[in-house]
Amino acid sequence: MEENNLTAVTELFLLGFQGSQYFRIHLFCLLLVIYCWTICGNLLIITLVSTSKDLHTPMYFFISQLSISDILVISDTVPNLLHILLNNGGAITIAGCITQFYVLSTLEIFECFILTVMSYDRYVAICNPLRYTSIMTSTYCLTLAIIFWMSGSSFTLIYVITLKNMTFYGPPITDHLFCDINSLIELSCSDTFIVYLETYIIGIPTIIIPTTIIVASYTYIIITILRIPSSTGRHKAFSTCSSHLIVVTIFYWTIFSVYVVPTKGLTLTMSKILSLLYTVFTPLVNPIIYSLRNKDIKKAIQVAVFKYHWVYTSRNFRDPLNS
Repeated sequence: MEENNLTAVTELFLLGFQGSQYFRIHLFCLLLVIYCWTICGNLLIITLVSTSKDLHTPMYFFISQLSISDILVISDTVPNLLHILLNNGGAITIAGCITQFYVLSTLEIFECFILTVMSYDRYVAICNPLRYTSIMTSTYCLTLAIIFWMSGSSFTLIYVITLKNMTFYGPPITDHLFCDINSLIELSCSDTFIVYLETYIIGIPTIIIPTTIIVASYTYIIITILRIPSSTGRHKAFSTCSSHLIVVTIFYWTIFSVYVVPTKGLTLTMSKILSLLYTVFTPLVNPIIYSLRNKDIKKAIQVAVFKYHWVYTSRNFRDPLNS
């Protein structure tokens, strides 16, 4: 009986959201719209930061890096999820599953690091403004970004090497939206102790230390802001970091809800919804928060629209004369 049940798994069938075709089609349309809006919004941020001289600062460089990460996160999960919704489930190879997990984990670790250095950037700007330009140089920021990308991929590679050496047996079905570490562990008949050990070891430099730095940075920021005598000065100082604080809160709340807080009392549907929050909702709201709450971004958009309108009207004005 045990031998019949221990069938080697080469493919994993993701159930996604089970329900009526009417429900799945409407959810498909909603996710497709969100996906398109997310890609366009983050591409807009990247384009504005690249082309506008007023946005050539460390903070906006990190925002553009965050937008690149958001595009990759949602592109790693949503296209396959759309396929699953249309077909009421979908198969993915174990190799493809591990690859999807690798990409998603790399990006999530990178976002932890980039949000941390963004909080440090705000700390230097508010608490040590005279030393800001000497500390947050362009070379320093570029070096940090490269280190963060390499660190994220290196940490996750440890997981991948372990997973590739594991044997997967059992019913090749998981009631989830995409491949994560929990989906793979459930199918493994190998000793998973090393995976949990790696989770604790990697969690310290990727979750605990960044969270500590962020909390410490904003503690000093709040103390410095409260010492500013004028209410106008306090409001101006806080407005420079409010957008980032909102993004950090959303990101860490969704991550902790899925992977840190115990989920024994949660239904599978609620667990899937929480997973959608950090893979779909967070990449969507990040460019919205930075564009709606940021005067520099708004100004860059207005300048870009004005330039496009001027070029367009100039061409239309010249064409009749040339003809």
